[in-house]
Amino acid sequence: MSKVAVIGGGIIGVATAYELAKLGEEVILFEKSYFGSGSTFRCATGIRAQFTDEANIRLMKHSVRRWEGLEEELGFDINFRQTGYLFLATSEEEVKAFKNNIRLQNRFGVPTRLIGMEEAKEIVPILNTEPFLAGAWNPKDGKANPFKTLFAYLFRAREMGVDAREHTEVVALEREGDTIKAVKYRSNGRVESVKVDAVLNAANAWAPLINEMAGLKRDLVPIKAYKHQLVKTEPLEPGQAEPLVCPPSWNDAYIIQDGEDGGIICGAGIEHEARGLNDYEPTYDFLRGVLRYATMIAPPLKYAHIVRQWAGFYAKTPDKNPAIGRLLDNFYIAAGFSGHGFMMAPAVAQAVAELMANGRSRVPLDWEWYDPYRFERGELRSSAFQIG
Repeated sequence: MSKVAVIGGGIIGVATAYELAKLGEEVILFEKSYFGSGSTFRCATGIRAQFTDEANIRLMKHSVRRWEGLEEELGFDINFRQTGYLFLATSEEEVKAFKNNIRLQNRFGVPTRLIGMEEAKEIVPILNTEPFLAGAWNPKDGKANPFKTLFAYLFRAREMGVDAREHTEVVALEREGDTIKAVKYRSNGRVESVKVDAVLNAANAWAPLINEMAGLKRDLVPIKAYKHQLVKTEPLEPGQAEPLVCPPSWNDAYIIQDGEDGGIICGAGIEHEARGLNDYEPTYDFLRGVLRYATMIAPPLKYAHIVRQWAGFYAKTPDKNPAIGRLLDNFYIAAGFSGHGFMMAPAVAQAVAELMANGRSRVPLDWEWYDPYRFERGELRSSAFQIG
């Protein structure tokens, strides 16, 4: 048994700690704030395999399969529901692109198909069908509760012996050659140290700071925090907009009905580079902009009361694909998820834990595609499809 430190208490870090414990590793998990406080508890809940490249499609197909069995595995209701994703085309050119994407997704067993607006209206009763020509529909996509999911993983991880510490900030890493020997951390005002055999940087937007502690260049994995915001309405009758509904040409705007209380979550690609890693203040400009799109997608939302608005980070890499893999002999990274960490977590956590424990993984994760050193080599991937 080796001692593994996981830095970052979001869904990636917590799920990987759980997977490492399953493999018999001794794990200490550090979170400088409270678990889920970064991007996880601020996400829009969506889970999809509708990507536009082979690597992300294959990874998410495996992740969806893991999501399907996660409630039974963890023993908690995490409100996972396969309510689908519906992307909407506004031009013939977009319909053609949808068809190409669907062919690629079908090649890997993802059951997306092109549908007409009559069927789309049956799926989403409040949809305004007038502006749209066709939809890309995958009923196997879905959503889950990020709060319940993270705490289910955390409960089981602790049950298996994971030493999970919140409000405990990592302040330094002790390195000899290409090996991290110890982690220094601050807790209750005191700095202490723990010897480790391996370290995972799962700090997402904060990951460059951890890389620097390991003696690497801060921009080796260039991750920038972009503020994304969401607005939520009062509860609507169930079944009004259960899938995530998105016309990508409308600034990546989307709506999705919360699986818990029936409120409609409204999002859009209206983003700004964060003014620091504590910039969680929602803005009126976003509220006004996102509601314009939301009411175009679903006109009845004009009459729904807004009950909540919040902000979080998309921790973006230049190609919007995460950095996953080994950086030093015993120092690994899984960060820069660009808004996709929650949906990818079951697959990525399993893959990274198996890599760290066994040197290889059974998960269909393309390590070369997500290679953290690709940025240094100038080998950017095709940009990951970025919605929800």
